[in-house]
Amino acid sequence: MNEANEKRIAANLAKTLAMLCVRNTKLEDLHAGVSPATRTGDHSDVVVIDAEGRKIPWTEVSHLDDETLRALMRQIVDRFYTFHPKADDPGLRETIDRWAAASGAWDDPEIDQGRLGAGTDRLTRTEVKSGKRSMRT
Repeated sequence: MNEANEKRIAANLAKTLAMLCVRNTKLEDLHAGVSPATRTGDHSDVVVIDAEGRKIPWTEVSHLDDETLRALMRQIVDRFYTFHPKADDPGLRETIDRWAAASGAWDDPEIDQGRLGAGTDRLTRTEVKSGKRSMRT
């Protein structure tokens, strides 16, 4: 197979996996909320007032608490896990084909050079506190 075909197949697979395993998850619930208006475009002019009365700049607000992120990551990992061993299942195959067509209109992916270098991973706050790495936190 030539390099152009390999890249096309890899791009289509990446977009399909993103649609099946990431896009249609609890992430949609997080996206469904009201987005605050901003005049600066970077939300530096937006403030959140919490239950304690603290005014927190939007750019400093954690938009996902640990439990929400944990639940999202579990769902994504479970979907990737389902995809790989069950890709030939007729029901999943039908879903893959349907969403592959929908994700086909997305921009083509690019190689993430940061993933290729050593030591570029960010640890979560939980991992830093516990000294452990965990895919599901």
